[in-house]
Amino acid sequence: MDIKNIEEFNTGVVLAINKPYKWTSFDVVKKIKNQVAKKLRQYLNIRIKNFKVGHAGTLDPLAEGLLLVCTGKATKQISKLMGFEKEYIATIELGKTTPSFDLETDYDQEFPTEHINESLVLEVLKSFEGEQNQVPPIYSAKNINGKRAYDYARKGEEIELKANKINISEIELINFDLPILTLRIVCSKGTYIRSLANDVGKKLNSGGHLKRLIRTRIGSYNIDNSITIQDFEIFLSNLQPIQ
Repeated sequence: MDIKNIEEFNTGVVLAINKPYKWTSFDVVKKIKNQVAKKLRQYLNIRIKNFKVGHAGTLDPLAEGLLLVCTGKATKQISKLMGFEKEYIATIELGKTTPSFDLETDYDQEFPTEHINESLVLEVLKSFEGEQNQVPPIYSAKNINGKRAYDYARKGEEIELKANKINISEIELINFDLPILTLRIVCSKGTYIRSLANDVGKKLNSGGHLKRLIRTRIGSYNIDNSITIQDFEIFLSNLQPIQ
């Protein structure tokens, strides 16, 4: 990271964080905010009451990878950063579905996969390229009448989610090992890879759910240049104020 002193966090920086499995995006923001604010108080000898930290694009707890965290005045860039295209590596298991379209919930149905071959998968994946309407998962953070969709889902209440217009510019089959597919996906803001996993399963006349998801890129920010929470803490402990 090209950060030379602790004051830069208050001025504003964009951090490329590699979010760990089972952490929420808010967990990452809270950790960074607490650690940096503590350091700012230590060196500036003042309490930073309005020190701002936010993230550009939520990752589900079961997803891993690149999360952009903005501090200070850089939080004004969040809307712009959220609009950048994103790249994911997704592992999809065919033949089984879950209500949440991932492993947050248990399997609810099983389907045959014997008829599926690599040629059929390639044909189906091709059909998902381009602009389309996609219905978000019911287990999502979509705001419905002031509540999150997952709040309704966890109580067993039925709701209707409206489709969103999305764009999948690239969808590549990296590995075919039935019933497991590994895909590289480049897509627009608002794309739910969990919904894509479910939709791919349906179009293959089977079922599917997301087994693993890693976000590898947001615009020009790449996971190869990201930092773990643990390494960030070490980096922060070595930062000094301007002399």
